[in-house]
Order: sequence, then C-alpha cells, then structure tokens
Amino acid sequence: MCSISLSYVIFYYFLVLLLSFLFLLLCLFAGVLSLFSPVTELSVSLNGKWRLSNSNGSLLLPAQVPGCVHSALQQQGFILDPYFRFNDLSYRWISLDNWTYTTTFTVAPQMRSKVLLVFDGVDTVASVSLNGITVGKTDNMFRRYDFPVRDLLKDGDNVLEVSFMSPVVYASERRKASSYTVPPECPPDVQKGECHVNFIRKVSCSFSWDWGPSFPTLGLFKGVQLEAFDILQLVQVSSFIVTFIMTIILFIVIKMFQSSQVKLWWPSGHGDQHFYRLAVKGFQDGFLVLNAESKVYFRTVELVQEPVAGSPGLSFYFRINGKPIFLKGSNWIPAHSFQDRVTPAVLRNLLQSAVDANMNALRVWGGGVYEQDVFYDICDEMGIMVWQDFMFACAMYPTEDDFIQTVREEVVQQVHRLKSHPSIIIWSGNNENEAALATAWFNITVAERQRFLKDYVTLYVDNIRKIVQEEDQSRPFIVSSPTNGAESEQEGWVAANPSDPRYGDVHFYSYTLDCWDWRTFPRARFTSEYGFQSWPSFSTLQPVSIKEDWSYDSKFTSHRQHHDSGNQQMLLQAALHFKLPNSTDPLKRFTDTLYITQVMQAQCVKTQTEFYRRSRSEIIGGLGQTMGALYWQLNDIWQAPSWSSIEFGGKWKMLHYFAQSFFSAVLPVGFEEDETLLIYAVSDLSNDLKLRVTVYSWSDLDPVCSLTSDLQLVPEGSAVPVFKQRVAALLAGCGRCSRLTCLLTFHLEDDGGRQQGPTNHHFLSSPKDAEGLQTANITAKVQQDESGFSITLHSSSVAPFVWLDVGNVPGRFSSNGFLMVSRNRTVGFSAWRPTSVAELSSSLTVTSLTDVY
Repeated sequence: MCSISLSYVIFYYFLVLLLSFLFLLLCLFAGVLSLFSPVTELSVSLNGKWRLSNSNGSLLLPAQVPGCVHSALQQQGFILDPYFRFNDLSYRWISLDNWTYTTTFTVAPQMRSKVLLVFDGVDTVASVSLNGITVGKTDNMFRRYDFPVRDLLKDGDNVLEVSFMSPVVYASERRKASSYTVPPECPPDVQKGECHVNFIRKVSCSFSWDWGPSFPTLGLFKGVQLEAFDILQLVQVSSFIVTFIMTIILFIVIKMFQSSQVKLWWPSGHGDQHFYRLAVKGFQDGFLVLNAESKVYFRTVELVQEPVAGSPGLSFYFRINGKPIFLKGSNWIPAHSFQDRVTPAVLRNLLQSAVDANMNALRVWGGGVYEQDVFYDICDEMGIMVWQDFMFACAMYPTEDDFIQTVREEVVQQVHRLKSHPSIIIWSGNNENEAALATAWFNITVAERQRFLKDYVTLYVDNIRKIVQEEDQSRPFIVSSPTNGAESEQEGWVAANPSDPRYGDVHFYSYTLDCWDWRTFPRARFTSEYGFQSWPSFSTLQPVSIKEDWSYDSKFTSHRQHHDSGNQQMLLQAALHFKLPNSTDPLKRFTDTLYITQVMQAQCVKTQTEFYRRSRSEIIGGLGQTMGALYWQLNDIWQAPSWSSIEFGGKWKMLHYFAQSFFSAVLPVGFEEDETLLIYAVSDLSNDLKLRVTVYSWSDLDPVCSLTSDLQLVPEGSAVPVFKQRVAALLAGCGRCSRLTCLLTFHLEDDGGRQQGPTNHHFLSSPKDAEGLQTANITAKVQQDESGFSITLHSSSVAPFVWLDVGNVPGRFSSNGFLMVSRNRTVGFSAWRPTSVAELSSSLTVTSLTDVY
C-alpha cells in the first residue's frame, strides 16, 4: 500500500512534528508552554479550594478544583464512598441536581492587553460568569475553553461562578428537542443507568455500561487559570520566532540527515524507545522571549490493507518503521468514574502492568475519555502502541449544527494535543457504530436506516475524518471498529457485514459455546475485542460490601453484574470443564466461586489468544494472517464482575498472569485437530528452536515420558508447526496413559538446551473428568533477602491453577495461577507498599483446583 522510502517518511514526520511544535509555540505560548516575559506577563492558577452549592442552596461546602461534585461531597462527609454497596443508586440525586462552583480571586495590576479565562476540562454543561456577567457556556467535556475577560476584571475581589446543569436533564431535554429519535434511548435495565447519553458530549460510560456504574459526574475536572499577555508584543515577536525556529529546524534536519544513525522509536519488544530533546531559547532586546523543550521521536506507521494470496479479502496489519508488527494487548477503559481520582501513579501502575504482561498495544476505547497527557507520555516511554478511538460508542448520534460544531472543535483540539506522541499509531472514528447500523442493533426501519446512514457519513466521514486528514497525515484513520476498512469505504462507509473476518478488524464474543474449542473463534485478520467475564478477588470486593453480600446469589452480586445473565454465563462456561464449588461454608463457597470464574476466564482467553497468535502465518480456507489480538479489557472502573484482567485497585487477576505467557515473545501453542496434537512455535524474534514435550500422570509428579523434536528455524514474526502426532500414538508410546489419566507440558529450547519462553500445557480431557487428580496439600514459606520477598511452595501431587493471594497487601507475584508439576517451586512477590514476612505469611492463602471441590 505504501512505497514511500523510510528516510522520506521520517523526514516528513520530523517536519510535521517540528512544524506542529512551532504552531503551538506561536499560538499557545502565553502560559501553555511556560514561556517567559515579556510576552507572557502572567499565568494565574485558579485551582484549589472553591465553594460548591446545589440548586436550592441547601448544601454549601468547600470543593477542590480540579475535582467533581461527588468527590467534594465525599471529602466533606456528606456522602459515603459512592462505590459502597448500592450507593450508585442511592446517590442518583447528585447527578439530577444543578450545582454551582464559586471562587473569589484578585488580579495583579500588570495584567494588560489580553486576559483569557481558561478551563482545561469542564464536565459538562455549564454557564460561566465573572462578576455577575456571563462570559460563556460549555457543552463538551472533551474541549478546552477560553474566554476573554480583561474588561470584566476588577482591582479588588473578582467573583467567578460556574453553574452546572444536570447532565441527565440536559441530555433528556436535547432528546425532546430533536426532530427524530436517535437510538438507543436508554441502556438495558440490567445496567441501572441513565438515558440519552448520545445527546451530550460526555463520557458515555458515565451513564452506565455493562461493566460500570452510572455516575453522571459534574465539575471542573481539570485545571482553571487566567492567562495574560501583551497582544502588541505578541505580534512584534511573532516574525522573530518564525525566523528563529525555522533556522533551527533547517539546521537540525540537515545535521541529522547527514548521518544515517537516526535512532527510531520502537514498540515494546521490538527495540528501544529512542527520543531526542529539542530545546529552543530566544532573546529579543536582551529579554528571554522563548524558552521551551520538547521530546522528538522518529517512527513511521502504515496500516497495510492489500490483497492476500489465497484469500479473497485484504490484509489488515501495522508496519512500524517498515516492520510488520503483531499487536499484543488489551482495551483500556477509564480507570475511575471520577476522573479527578485518576493520578499519574494509578496510570503508571496499570501501564507498567500491561508491559510486564508482554503487551505492546492498548486500544483507548471510544466510550470513555481521551486520556491525560501523562498517559500518552508513559506509553511513549514504555513503547505501548495506542489505538485511539474518538469518543463515540454503541449509538447513533445527532447531527444538528451545534452538535457538529462542538465535535469539530473537540477533534481539532484533541488531534493537536495528541498527534506528537509516537505511541499513537491509529485514529478510529468510533466504537461499534458501523456494526450497530449495519446489523440493525436498534430495530430501526429501512427508512430510518437511510437517515442514520446519512448522519453517520456526515459525522464520521465529512467532519471527523476530514479534520484528522487535514491536521495529521502521519498516521492512518479508520471510521469505526470493527470495520472492513478499505472494503467498508468501498461499500459507502457501512459494510453489509463489518465483522467479515477477511477484512479489517473483528469484535467477537460467545459465552455459550465451549471456549476450549478453538474452532468457535473467527480466523480474522485482526481481533480488537474478545473476552470473558470473571469476578474480582474477595479482597477487592470486601471494602465495598458487608457479610450478607458474600454469596453468589445475593442482591449485591446481582446488582454489581451489569451484563445480562452474566453471573449464570460464567458458571455455565466453567461447568463445561470444572466441578463447581459446593462447600457448605457460605463464605468459602463464595470465595471458591470467585476463584473458579477467574480460572475459567484465564483459560478461555488463553485458548483464544493462542489461536490468534498461531494464525499469523497461515491462510486456511481463505482466512487467517491474524496480526493483532487485543482482548477486552485491561482494567476496571469499580469493584465488580467484568472482562478485565486487572481488578480495580491494580491487583492482577489470573488472566493477567496468563497473559505474561501467551503474549511472550517466544511461545509454544498446542491444540488438537482430528485427534491429532499439533504444536506451533510462535516467535517475535528469529530463533533456531526445538520442542520438548513432557507427559505427566495426574496422580504422580514424576514424568511418564518426554519427547524432543529436531532443531528448526523459526523466522522472526512467524508461527511454525514444530510437532504433529496422533494423540493415541503419543499416549501409546508413553505406556500407562490415557486421555483421562495424563496431561502434557511443553516448552521450546535453543540449540544449547536453554529454555526459550514459557512452559505451556495441554489438557487431554476436562479437569473435572481427570482420573487420579488428588488434593495437593501445598505448603508455603515466605522469605526475604536483598532481592525481595519469595514464597517457596511444596506440593504432594500435581496441582492445576495454583493461586497465591495475600489479601489486601498490594503487589504482584512473579507467576501465579500455574500448573504445578514439581514438588517444589519458588515464586517472587513485589510489594507496592512496605510489608514484612510476618504480614505476608499471615495474609497468604494458596488455592488449587481440588481445594474448591
């Protein structure tokens, strides 16, 4: 698709970056980039303590800015933790009321020609007044607003008020004013949410989702400041800055391209994340008028959609710096219902967890938020590729002039803010709206479909796509996800089947089919959503519940489940291969059930992900060449059942530990077809590898037999079959084995016999049918040395899904949820706060599969 030379693309991208940087310097340097006098006279933060009141004045309290109404009410003791038990329902009144933030400030006398009142984030519909005079209105949480206020400022106290309208009421009123219904009207009843979120430019999931609560927030969730500068001096110095910086750009470009040693930014696992520092200082008449520094990265990205040999469709993969890259990762949702509580530390912990699980990509989902700058900074630093949705999800949207205009400004601002980040490799117009329209999610008529098709093209193609292509030519844009990509465009932007596995990307969910059967999965070009639910750990649920809630059929567990029939689906899927917990102790039965849902989820997502990874080099029946696996979802927004691999608070589920293995750079993948065992070597690297297969009896820790394949070259970026044998012949060759009595482990080795990648396993029957599986009686000893904490385990027998848990001590283990086929094993523990051997020993529990029977 792209024949442009690498050096030209890098040169072009470099110029785009620097010219964008120049544009920012010229247009925003009055405080935004911290440039100094005489151009910027003053930047005054208005953050801190404000006053907050409701519509009838019955509540008056201090409130922090940045912040939101819910946070202020909790901090001042008016409400309890909104996440506790049923408080999402108890506190609905907050979002149904109108609220006013007020602050008083004074200004310095040197504020002269130009003063802007700047809001970095207003959630969402508000009127802004200064000293009793309205200066502007807001209607979009995703925009930055500035209002000229110089003529309204007084020498003494100035009173600033931001009056918020209930977002729920506003959305309802906009719906009533619409000339036609724009579906969906309301979320499903099981989500316990609010209606008409598509009529307000706000976090969609704040009105509820199938994994999150309904908290339609209000507040100033980002900073507020006054920015003052001298407009005359700005005009005078502009020509100087243009000349000065263009000279620097020319000098840097010439110097860098005299050398062939330009260091590139690479995704995690494929190279380092190199960057250069660009520092610019300028003086005029002895004054420092320009002082800025920025990181500059070099990388190219192409979305390759081209004919595939042996297939009627098109490829869909990313080429970074000329190299095809398989995207391994997950989907990102907002880390909290209240954005003021999402700290840099929270973001870093979650993103580090993604990298530690060998992920190289995250999709920022379109029903949440455009994340904070620090999120993308960390992704740049860690080599996490970002698939960035625009914030539209699972709905049709209005196209009135004022709605389109605020969206246009939103898109311009967000693209300007984010396009310098090398981590962002693609823009996507929306989440699932092409699929919703194509497959009649909302039971719309034929006539209505034509109207919504026109609206769809107006919003995503004529406006969002057009703006992105004007503002950022350095990365691809697709209109939706899932989509058939170039094929969807040929079909008028909405394909007949946007989930056709021969094109684009696919979202796939199936909760009733057997997830251990790889044949149920689509052999797609790229799978950007798939997954299974599980419950979080008891230590995560305990702070937001009470004893009467600790039952799988309690009102609390029903209330927290926002996916229709979700709790039942988890048990039905688990029961296909495992015995369900049946303890007579209610608490143990509850905690055992939490455990078995995590076992089920981990094994299901493992099976599906391994299928996608081994499908990267094959075309079978016209399908295959899979080049991406992003499971749903990475993180949680609250303490509840969901598809996440990381619980609210950062604790890893069993799935996340499994992801460390199934996203490993080198991985053996085993599966059966027609009673034959096949094992593929999957590699992001280039290795000469051989396979070692070990057969164990469920009743004995000593191996029954082992086999080794010949050394074979596994090229970089490939999946190669390295073992094939009929199961009956394999078992017969081992002697005393059958499908019910034995299981397999296998790993890859290099030519020196050193293990490469993780050890994998393959069950020849469902564990519930295993013969000889015994209670393991695992003992554990916690120790500490200069390298940290370790837990040494001793087992009396084979133990599947060994799970270590230290309750509310935050941290993670070096491995967990593993199959134990040795008598002894040592696991490391990294604590995220100070702890001790005594605390860990008293908190530690060890569970394996037979412990829940």
